Amino acid sequence: MASWWISELETDPAYSEVVTPLLVEILQPMSGARYLDLGCGEGRVMRALAERGVVAVGIDLNERLASEAGVAVVGELPQLPFAAEAFDGVYSVLTLEHVADQETLFAEAFRVTRAGGTLAIVVNHPVWTAPGSTPITDADGEVLWRPGEYFGAGTSELPADNGTITFHHRSTSDLLNAAATAGWALRHMIEQPHHQLADQAGIPRLMACRWART
Repeated sequence: MASWWISELETDPAYSEVVTPLLVEILQPMSGARYLDLGCGEGRVMRALAERGVVAVGIDLNERLASEAGVAVVGELPQLPFAAEAFDGVYSVLTLEHVADQETLFAEAFRVTRAGGTLAIVVNHPVWTAPGSTPITDADGEVLWRPGEYFGAGTSELPADNGTITFHHRSTSDLLNAAATAGWALRHMIEQPHHQLADQAGIPRLMACRWART
C-alpha cells in the first residue's frame, strides 16, 4: 500500500497542518537529541523534526517507505532491533492503533530509551476506534456520534487501496495502564476535536500523550 499511502499524504493537508504539529507540540523535541520514529512511513515527521535540529531514525514494515524516509530500517513492530538506551526519545504518529501487542511495544520503547528520555504518541482517539463507532446523520441533518463498544477490546477493518487496514481498539485507560506497566510516567496529554467537521467539535478526534522514562 506504499503508493496509496503516499498519494493520501499528497491530497490530505491534515498530516502537515494538524497531525505533525500535534506531534511536535506533545514531543517538545530537543535540538541535537536522537529519536526513534515507530512506523515512520516515508519520513514526513522525521523531516519536520530535522528542521528543528533533531536526529531521527525510523522503522517501518514497508521497505519502499523506509527507503524513502532516510535513516530507517525495515522491521515489524512491536520488536525493536536496537540496543538498550540507544535513543533520547521514541515517538509514533498514527501507528499504535495498528499494532496488536501494545504492551510489548511500550516495553520495547522503554528498553531503547535512555533514563530521563521521552515517549510521545499521536493516535486516533479511542472514541473513534471503538468497533461500531461512527458519525450518523438524523432526519434533520444533524450529525450525531454513535460510540460503539468503547469499553471492550476489538478490531475494525477499514478499506484502503485494494485491501484493508486493521485498527486495534483500546480504551484510554487500557492504553495509559499499558504504558504505566512498562514503566512510563505520564507527563502531558492532549485531546483534539475533529479538525474539519465543525458539528463534531465536541467529539475528540485525536489524542496525544507524552511520558518520561523515570
